[in-house]
Amino acid sequence: MIQILFTILVSFININTVLSKNANYEIYAIKFAEVGSTQPLSGMVLNAPASEQLKPIFMYWLLKGNNGKNIIVDTGFLGDIEQIKTFGIIHYVRPDLMLQELGLKASDITDIIVTHPHWDHVGGVSLYPNANVWIQKKDYHYFVTDAWQKNGRGGFNKEDVLKLVKLNIEGKLFFIDGDDKVILPNIKVFTGSRHTFESQYVMVENDKNNIIIASDNVFTYYNLNNLMSAPNHATFDIIAYVKEMERMKTFVKDILFIIPGHDELVFSKFPKISNHIVRID
Repeated sequence: MIQILFTILVSFININTVLSKNANYEIYAIKFAEVGSTQPLSGMVLNAPASEQLKPIFMYWLLKGNNGKNIIVDTGFLGDIEQIKTFGIIHYVRPDLMLQELGLKASDITDIIVTHPHWDHVGGVSLYPNANVWIQKKDYHYFVTDAWQKNGRGGFNKEDVLKLVKLNIEGKLFFIDGDDKVILPNIKVFTGSRHTFESQYVMVENDKNNIIIASDNVFTYYNLNNLMSAPNHATFDIIAYVKEMERMKTFVKDILFIIPGHDELVFSKFPKISNHIVRID
């Protein structure tokens, strides 16, 4: 009997190992809003030339797996927040509704990887009723504690604190403790750039290419191509921000597959699904 149970256990482990190795994902960048006017590039790139400008966009990413997983990286934000007016945001569509163009609903999302809890990346977390949510433990702790003290950093909404605490109470929040962690089949997360207290980025290990969803750990292609940090207000450590971009480059065959967080050029570099969605491959 013991031998039979052992054989079943080994078979189960081997099957799951095979499934994990064979996991592949269709990866999409989804644009759901944009800033209505061009902005100085220096708002996203430390020491950028004064003449350089960009028009920031807001996007999140879908990883559609062949293993039954529908994962989003970040969630976007809701349309009733004060930043809509503050930042002059236009062409807003509620992020979950964008999934319809890819044949999915909010309820189909199985997992959410939060790269960091700024309002534009975590505010929509309540839209996905069946998702487990993954976040760095240290980033969460800072977000719900020190961020709100006198010397805390900005970029956060208090409503989002309550959303994440509620998910934690409900058992849907999963803490990642540190760098270079496999959290789902063929998906690793890395820390180090310190955009927030312990922001993370995501590497998808597909058969053809590793693809890195950098989110705001690389604001724009200009940061990446010139190895220039985010401004001091947008990272705890400008040296670490650059060092982590250098590290990202060692993970991919082509830096094309390092996807920045707010650069509209993403939508001209990959095959277009619609005016608001491209497939990254």
